[in-house]
Amino acid sequence: MPPLPTLRRRADFDAVMRSGTARSHRILVLRWRHTDRAETRIGLSTPRSIGGAVVRNRVRRRLREIVRERLGDIGAGYDLLLIARPDAAGASFAELRSALATLLERAGIG
Repeated sequence: MPPLPTLRRRADFDAVMRSGTARSHRILVLRWRHTDRAETRIGLSTPRSIGGAVVRNRVRRRLREIVRERLGDIGAGYDLLLIARPDAAGASFAELRSALATLLERAGIG
């Protein structure tokens, strides 16, 4: 399974935060910015308010898998930033999947 194309540099995260558009849900926030790239890159943010390292890593693993499932539907040319809210710590895999699907639909991305 190939790795997800991800946002790696601080400047990329800042660009999405500064000039991106946002939609929010009870457990996730989606920020995105349209780019001229041939691929869509994903960034994940799991703040400490979610919980300890084990909890944050679990949320990140789940979000990566959900994004991997949906990447074909999203299309090319976006930088996406998913920010987990504290309720994400207790959310099931299905709830996270539903939240992301809702946000992508509301954003008109996928």
